[in-house]
Formats: sequence, C-alpha cells, structure tokens
Amino acid sequence: MPTWPRTLRQAGITDPDLHTAYTRQSKLVRRFKTEEYLTVRLLLPTHLHPPVIAAVAFMHETDTRIDTGTTDARTTALGEWATATRQALAGAPVTDVTLSVLRDAVSRHPQLAPRTEAFLQAAHHEVNYSGFGTEEELQAYVEGYSLPAFMLLACLLERDTSADALAFDRGCRDLIEAMQRVDFLDDLAEDAAHGQIGIPREELDRHGLSVENLLEPTDAVRARLEELVREQAALARRRLSASRHLVHAVARQTRPFITALLQVQKLRLSAVSKKGGRLADGGARPSVPSLLGVLAHQYGAARRLR
Repeated sequence: MPTWPRTLRQAGITDPDLHTAYTRQSKLVRRFKTEEYLTVRLLLPTHLHPPVIAAVAFMHETDTRIDTGTTDARTTALGEWATATRQALAGAPVTDVTLSVLRDAVSRHPQLAPRTEAFLQAAHHEVNYSGFGTEEELQAYVEGYSLPAFMLLACLLERDTSADALAFDRGCRDLIEAMQRVDFLDDLAEDAAHGQIGIPREELDRHGLSVENLLEPTDAVRARLEELVREQAALARRRLSASRHLVHAVARQTRPFITALLQVQKLRLSAVSKKGGRLADGGARPSVPSLLGVLAHQYGAARRLR
C-alpha cells in the first residue's frame, strides 16, 4: 500500500492546498470508517483512493448535517447543504474542505457529478425516515436512498468491457438491499432505543412483536424475534446471492475489492443469523480473524493484478 502522499502524487494531485484538504479527509474517513478505509487502501487501484475518500467524506458530512433536530430543521439543513454543493460544483468559491475535495474529484471523474445530484435529491428519504409500515416502504427506501448513496461510490469502479451496464446496475441494487437488510438487523437494539427499526411494522405485527417489546426483551420476545430474524436474514441472503455476478461486471483490478465486499457481507449475515433473537440485546459482529482472513486473501489477489 503506497503512502498517502505518494497516492496523491500518483493521482495527479499536487496542489498544496488540495493535498492538505485530501489528507484531512483521509484522516477523517480513517477515523469513522476504519475497516472500509483499509479495504479501499489495500484493495482498490491507487488512482481511485482519493475520489472514493472524497465521496465517503461527502456522504458523512451530509448525514451529519441532516441527522439531528426536527424534520423541518433537517429539511432546511439539507436544502442549504444541497445549494452549497451545487454552487461549489458549478465553480463558485469554496471554503468548505469537504466541498473543495469533492469538486476536485468531480473534475477528475465526471461521472461523480450526476451521482452527487442523485444522492442529494434522494436524501429527503433519510430526512423523513420514521421506520417502515410495509415491505413496499422498505423497498422504496432502498431504491430511493440506499441505492443512490451506494452508486456515488460504485460509479467510480471501472467496469469490465464485456459487462452489461444493466447487469452492473442490477447487481448493485441487489447488493445494497442485502447490505441494508443486514444493517437493519445488526442495528435492531440501537434503533429500537430510538423508537424506530428497519423491519416493517407489518412483519413485527405478524410475529406478535413491537418496538416496545424489543426495549425490554423477555425469553418469549426473543423466541418470536428468532423466527423474524430467520425470515429477514433469508431475504438478505437471497439478494446477496443474486449480486455475486457483480464480481465479473467490473474490471479485473477492482474484482478483489468487490469480492471482499461480498464476503464480508456474508460473514455479517452469518453473525446476525447466529445471534437471532438475541439481537434485541445488541448487534453481532463477525470474528476479527475471519475479517482479516478475507482482507489478507484479497490483498494477495490485488497485488497479483498490479
């Protein structure tokens, strides 16, 4: 893995101010997304490290701005941030480090521009999020918000010249649904403490459960939750399996990254499935050795392709 200064030089980023700004964003992402940061740095081609860091930092800043306060306050914050972002990308003077780095990344990778706009337009789903009443509402959230957020990163991955663009998009859609479902299961206890979870209320009702039940779970609640987790995990597993072809839809040098992403999600899904009804007491993580094993194996594959 090259040093960060060398990474920037190889990406053609030599301006001192931009160098400082990218370095600041890199440290930020490394701090709040450590595992993802290492995966990017070890497995993706070097020239993609700066724009991926820029995109992740931008999404993090967006989430930070719209994550607290009343719905009206969050809507206002999103509107102001969207305006500032659009002005920055249009060439207006920028003092915000996040937008400065994003603008530079967009100038080098123009496909980021429409994906940034799509993400900003989709963010209202997150602002208005209050859980799901039905499976249809969950699907609308995945399609309307989770997918545009994922594509802000996926658009940077080079595709295999023989791959069908629609197949790539379908693979991304399947993968992000699987990832989102695993997140909702893993975050069950934490989300319940905030009064809303990512499992549709109609599914809770069908199993005789409620958010209130999950706050103070009994053995009976855990038993009913066990069955619900089994069903939700099966839905995630189906989508994860459907996304496997994504490995062959990207260029060879990015396949280790996608392979690792799929394998880590498989480990996460296995962990939440195993914990089952006890997810009401807290999340589940794969073992560190298993995660490191995936990273080490794919790092070897990535090095052989360079």
